[in-house]
Amino acid sequence: MVSQEDRQLAQRRALKMLEVGHIAVSAHEGTTMEVADFGLGRLEEIGLELLVYVNTDRYCAKELVLFSGQICPQHRHPPIEGRVGKEETFRCRWGTVYLYTEGAPTEQPKGIVPEDKASTFTVWHERILRPGDQWTIPPNTWHWFQGGPDGAIVSEFSSTSDDATDVFYDPAIQRVP
Repeated sequence: MVSQEDRQLAQRRALKMLEVGHIAVSAHEGTTMEVADFGLGRLEEIGLELLVYVNTDRYCAKELVLFSGQICPQHRHPPIEGRVGKEETFRCRWGTVYLYTEGAPTEQPKGIVPEDKASTFTVWHERILRPGDQWTIPPNTWHWFQGGPDGAIVSEFSSTSDDATDVFYDPAIQRVP
């Protein structure tokens, strides 16, 4: 679990990246930004900083901040209570993000995963998103993503988000520890 000190440090780093990316953030948003380490205690390596603008029963909008090399681990958004799973569109605003989904594996992917967690990354169809690029991930699709050399800021537009119901390939992960 992320300590209060590490959480605040990650928030400050993410806010600095958002500033460099010319994305205005209110003081309140800066202090309520989520810092997710997925219960692994390896935030620099496997983690994500999230700024949620809105999340209703119909739609959701967020900024996802990834530090250099930081990974959001492989997961999917399954159907919930008779509704199809979350569909999400990623639009890169700043930096580079390596997005991996189901499909034919890329021969020489840019993404690098921790050796001890390699077996928990099974989809390797790579899409490289740079500022202005976007990709829509269908519901219930295995995917993961990683910040490029300078990190990345990705705007996410999706149907409603229920992070607690996300299914992670790695059984050690706790989305909401």
